[in-house]
Amino acid sequence: MNRLALLAVLALSASPLAARAATCSVDLEGNDAMKYNLANIDVSKSCKTFTINLKHTGKLARNVMGHNVVIAKTADIAGIDTDGIKAGLAADYIKAGDTRVIAHSKVVGGGESTSVQIPVAKLAGGPFSFFCSFPGHSALMKGTLTLKP
Repeated sequence: MNRLALLAVLALSASPLAARAATCSVDLEGNDAMKYNLANIDVSKSCKTFTINLKHTGKLARNVMGHNVVIAKTADIAGIDTDGIKAGLAADYIKAGDTRVIAHSKVVGGGESTSVQIPVAKLAGGPFSFFCSFPGHSALMKGTLTLKP
């Protein structure tokens, strides 16, 4: 086999490796009907950090129908939610220093976007969920966050 043919074979055989590389981010949408467009987010263990890009696709303001994304153990959602309501909008409905919260974004209104980075090393001992901590939203706006090899 000549050099050019060998290079072509090597290039083609390497491309599946690139396709299998971990995706360390996801786009999530929330709307005025209090729904996310995803029910599950897969996070690769090979990522050091994982980013969730949240876009509010609705039209209502953040103080009326704001959305954020909070990552925590599934068992902690109710407590985080209760304490977050007391913290208020200025604190993005997250109690200051709440160690149950692995990561959270700010609250955004219609047409706005935000991102949150999750340190993947903190995802141990799940199960984990993502949810919106705006008062009353977590009943509908939640999903699972699954750690994958």
